[in-house]
Amino acid sequence: MPERLQLPYTRYLDPSGRPLGSLPAWAGDHELLRRLYRQMVLTRLFDQKAVALQRTGRIGTYAPTLGQEAIGVAIGALMQAEDVLVPYYRDTAVQLMRGVKMEEILLYWGGDERGSAFVNPAVAEDFPLCVPIATQALHACGVATAMKIRGEQRVAVTTCGDGATSKGDFLEALNVAGAWQLPVVFVINNNQWAISVPRRIQCGAPTLAQKAIGAGFPGEQVDGNDILAVYARMQWALERARQGKGPVLLECLSYRLGDHTTADDATRYRSAEEVKQAWQEEPIKRLQAFLAGQGVWDERREQALIGECQARVQQAVEAFEQAGQPSPEAALDYVYAQWPAALAEQRALFLERVVRRQEAGHE
Repeated sequence: MPERLQLPYTRYLDPSGRPLGSLPAWAGDHELLRRLYRQMVLTRLFDQKAVALQRTGRIGTYAPTLGQEAIGVAIGALMQAEDVLVPYYRDTAVQLMRGVKMEEILLYWGGDERGSAFVNPAVAEDFPLCVPIATQALHACGVATAMKIRGEQRVAVTTCGDGATSKGDFLEALNVAGAWQLPVVFVINNNQWAISVPRRIQCGAPTLAQKAIGAGFPGEQVDGNDILAVYARMQWALERARQGKGPVLLECLSYRLGDHTTADDATRYRSAEEVKQAWQEEPIKRLQAFLAGQGVWDERREQALIGECQARVQQAVEAFEQAGQPSPEAALDYVYAQWPAALAEQRALFLERVVRRQEAGHE
């Protein structure tokens, strides 16, 4: 094993929410921290409802964010409206912070293309969730290249899991980002498991962050369960890229407390003891304890917040269920920018059969 590189590692709060030293000046902004906390709780409650909807057959396979809320909330809180998010499939928290509606997220996981047609103009240029592994990193470099050519002070932010860092797409994206000094920030959600493959055998490098070094730009590790740490380093990374100083890679160390997706059963490959220990590190209780220690959070506020979030989630579920079925031709509309002539006959036959079924009184 090669000697471990001494890369920066940032953590401000221990697992019990106690400061480990001096904090950034903005950590004294209690309203900011309460806003971040509220969004983390909303994300978790929405996540729970989405899993329940999948279990009852109302949406398709869903990727939970349980235990990883701090990473997405910090990213979403700091990105500017003109920036572009190029996400992966476990980015519910970022999307909610950016302004994607909860019902749109449910439509997406329900197999409805309308879930990627964001109504909020602030996220109109954000990409839809990417399910193929690591391809979004290259898409982000394309976006960042356009920004650089135009001389815009904008940043492309792309995310992935630890398993994606073993893909050629990811490494190629790092290479071009470094060679062209692109305004892109790569965020790795290192939740320790690439489905059933643990991080310890996923890659021989001591850290995933050091992969950036070979591409010629900074890589750092952050405690992904400490939202103060993620917020601080994400703030720095975005500003650096915005000022034309090139890309940054942040490896956020977290833990996937739930299954990889609702099609997975994590109990088959990891121990209950490991998961129990990980619950002691989780981000929501950590920030809650810090806020309580500062005297700006209590049980009354907590219960009021839970009630408010549950009501918002229920409203979103009702909006999702009232959206109706998408048009049958939507299955084809977003496959190609221009429909290939070789497939035109098939498309015409499909639409003809749809019309016949409708005329016959079928849904």
